[in-house]
Amino acid sequence: MLCEKCKKNEAAYHITKIVDNSKQELNLCEKCAKDLGELNFMGNLDMSSPFSFQNIICGIMEYINQPNEIQKSYELSCTNCGTTYSEFKKTGYFGCSECYSSFACDIEPVIKRVQGNVRHIGKIPKRQGINIINKNEIHELKTKLQKAIEREEYEIAAEIRDKIKKIQSDK
Repeated sequence: MLCEKCKKNEAAYHITKIVDNSKQELNLCEKCAKDLGELNFMGNLDMSSPFSFQNIICGIMEYINQPNEIQKSYELSCTNCGTTYSEFKKTGYFGCSECYSSFACDIEPVIKRVQGNVRHIGKIPKRQGINIINKNEIHELKTKLQKAIEREEYEIAAEIRDKIKKIQSDK
């Protein structure tokens, strides 16, 4: 599908706006979307508002983790950037990508309760889609392979191994 503004490039963004009960849909290329300011999501958010995304998530986390926090006599902190769990709760922001791993035991139950799963199963970008699908499939197959080996189901394990090799060779 071509960009509706420039009519030259491939449309990479589908934008739906609802203004005064009127639905407007746009299909734009990356350049046109940036030019129109449609990719600046954070600029529209008022972080001082009590209803900002970060404040809502922090509130949910406080509510869910209350019993656990009474038992904690130490402060969790990220091994990479040093951000503490209480700083994250206050701001709603992690300091780096390693914070997700450092605070996994506290944030995964919240994410699972809010989103229903801790693994992304939604839409995938067109350009990198096949790589992501293959990576996820290989990860699932490796988990199944390990379980088959533990159950000593070697024929099934060999089939799974062959599937993994086929996916890896198709790359």
